[in-house]
Amino acid sequence: MTGSATQGIKTVLHPVSDLAKAKAVYAALLGISPQTDSPYYVGFEAEGQHIGLVPDGGPQGMTSPVAYWHVEDIEAKLAEVTAAGATVKEAAHEVGGGRLVATVTDPDGNVLGLIQDR
Repeated sequence: MTGSATQGIKTVLHPVSDLAKAKAVYAALLGISPQTDSPYYVGFEAEGQHIGLVPDGGPQGMTSPVAYWHVEDIEAKLAEVTAAGATVKEAAHEVGGGRLVATVTDPDGNVLGLIQDR
């Protein structure tokens, strides 16, 4: 197998219907307060993982949690996984701070996220 390796799953986003209630549950679970706390996103940094809460699935319409694989070159990884049978759901785009994200679906419809930090 050739191609670029991933840096592993370091980010998991969860769609939530009530941000305040979800924030309380995840704060209790993780034992920390969120590092990002806004009306459109709450994020926790815990043990090298980022756990994000997205109200109503956000603009991407998430209906279940999405694990994001961190990669060095998002366009190269998109090319590799689509050549292997994945379908692009959300093309690579910047979400702030130089971070690029994209999502693909595997042949069974599971959503896989990709993140590249510049």
